[in-house]
Amino acid sequence: MRRVVITGMGTVNPLGCDVPTFWNNVKAGKLGISKIDSFDTTEVGVSVAGIVRDFDPTVYCDKKDIRHMERFTQFAVASAKQAIEDCGSDMKDLDVYRCGVIIGCGIGGLEMTQQEHKKYLEKGPNRISPFFVPMMISNMAAGEIAMKTNFRGDNFATVTACASATHAIGEAFRKIKDGYLDACLCGGTESTVTEFTIGGFKTMKALTREADPSRASTPFDKNRSGFVLGEGAGVLMLEEYEHAKARGAKIYCELAGYGATCDAYHMTSPSPECEAAARAMKNSYEEAGLASEDITYINAHGTSTGLNDKYETRAIKIALGEENARKVKINSTKSMTGHMLGGTGAVEAIVSALSIKDDFIHQTIGYTTPDEECDLDYCTDGPVQMPVKAVLSNSLGFGGHNATLCFKKIED
Repeated sequence: MRRVVITGMGTVNPLGCDVPTFWNNVKAGKLGISKIDSFDTTEVGVSVAGIVRDFDPTVYCDKKDIRHMERFTQFAVASAKQAIEDCGSDMKDLDVYRCGVIIGCGIGGLEMTQQEHKKYLEKGPNRISPFFVPMMISNMAAGEIAMKTNFRGDNFATVTACASATHAIGEAFRKIKDGYLDACLCGGTESTVTEFTIGGFKTMKALTREADPSRASTPFDKNRSGFVLGEGAGVLMLEEYEHAKARGAKIYCELAGYGATCDAYHMTSPSPECEAAARAMKNSYEEAGLASEDITYINAHGTSTGLNDKYETRAIKIALGEENARKVKINSTKSMTGHMLGGTGAVEAIVSALSIKDDFIHQTIGYTTPDEECDLDYCTDGPVQMPVKAVLSNSLGFGGHNATLCFKKIED
């Protein structure tokens, strides 16, 4: 059976524009949520977001290319280039048709859509940019990365809302494990901190209106009041184990299992039965050859919404059993970054891999008030240094899409 390992990683997100900076800030429990300063938030009533600061796309692309790339694509290309550099190989010893790119994106170029819609209203349809469509479509991040790498194998975008990146990584895992690819750049990206997006989520009552950034994203806290919109990207280099081993690659961990299910219940609410989310978790660790008691830590979806946090807690109890659920460490990276939608699962996969590498589980920050319906160990008292052998990373998307990845320490 072919095994799949992570050999390279890259990210651009509110806590850092490269993996070392990001991980150091995560370990320190820093907050990446800040006041929105790109537009006036008075009317919309939502004033904070997880915003990427100090990102310079010219480090990764020439200025001509940048002009024709939406921000979400710039994030993805930058993250992919970091991942290639990190893995120590451009994979030129492999058939380019056996190297793929699969990048999830939940929404695509809403910034461009908002900009061109305004132009349409003010100046008419003939003034819309000819680059509007190719810049805003969700699959363009995957396409641009392929153009930069010459990877000609499977190339597509997964579009499953908040589960997009986790599905992308899972599908890449399947392609390598089943023999269709030998290497794949995979992950997710999003950049939708705009009036249009925030207005839509706000009228759904999904976003917090908390003005204090330190109290805005508080997963599993009784007083949580909605999620914080974030932006960012993460890209992983997945590689077939024997190829990675033969070239002496640095290996972070093994990606050993993947579960994907659907609630088939509601447009936005998780199912209160929690059976499908639990099945995704169980399928992932069983594919990895593990039992529920083998799971050390779960990087939860943990959005800081009332329904998600209590139903995810319930799903974890079903998936692991009540006794094991109370032993496992759980946290939410979104307490620091906000919710990066289509990019969030990839950034959290990076956290999962580094947690295994460093035997470190980060704190869920901002938590103050226990909730009787969220009664597991969410690492709210501080980070934990302990052996981390196996990790589940959950993503639960609008439409009932559930995806879980199972990572474990590499064993020869």
